Amino acid sequence: MADQALLNALIELADDHNILSHRLAEWCGHAPILEEDLALTNMALDMIGTARGLYSHAADVEGRGRSEDDLAYLRVEREYRNCLLVERPNDDFAHTMLRQLFFAAFMEPYWQSALTSSDETIRGIAGKSVKEVAYHIRHAGEWVIRMGDGTQESAARLHAAMQDLHIYTEELFHASEAAGHCARAGLLPDRTDLRETWLETLTPIFAEARLEMPEGVPPQIGGRDGLHGEDLGHLLAEMQYLQRAHPGASW
Repeated sequence: MADQALLNALIELADDHNILSHRLAEWCGHAPILEEDLALTNMALDMIGTARGLYSHAADVEGRGRSEDDLAYLRVEREYRNCLLVERPNDDFAHTMLRQLFFAAFMEPYWQSALTSSDETIRGIAGKSVKEVAYHIRHAGEWVIRMGDGTQESAARLHAAMQDLHIYTEELFHASEAAGHCARAGLLPDRTDLRETWLETLTPIFAEARLEMPEGVPPQIGGRDGLHGEDLGHLLAEMQYLQRAHPGASW
């Protein structure tokens, strides 16, 4: 039971990073400026690196001979356990940056806490990821401030992004049965303990951006149970096409 819980919790984390990495990579060649084209691609590479480490560890824990590629490319939509926030479409640049800030502000204290995990591999992944996610917060935060305190158009787009995305943030703190078991065993951080730190990161950024988080809005959850919107299906069809069209292909 302990191994199954760890496997499921690792896949949740890996799916979060894998799916959000793909969303960021969709900007390659389409970002508003060349520098941002490179920055978004680099953040996507950071996240796919984290996903690879987590998938690889999950495959080792499972012990059934599956690889990180099998877990990333050969599962169907209902088997994915990512939170709904990371699968939301890019829509526009404001949505992308606010989504990234929401996620990175959560993952920074998560990886900080994971540095004391009883699992050596998790500690190693956390040591690498915590440095990367600090940059993600800074980069996304600067853009959120620039848009919120910028033109009437940029501020309107950022406020629209807040209305669209805020309802998905509650799931970041929702601990599945597997994640809860791992938290009690000292393997992974307790998600429910990270809200205050998350808010401490976001509050000064939103103050400068003249942005407020809505209150009293019912949250949207379900991703940890494999209940996703149609957007994930389209994303997976694109992401998994090559592996499914040419199974076992090597370069």
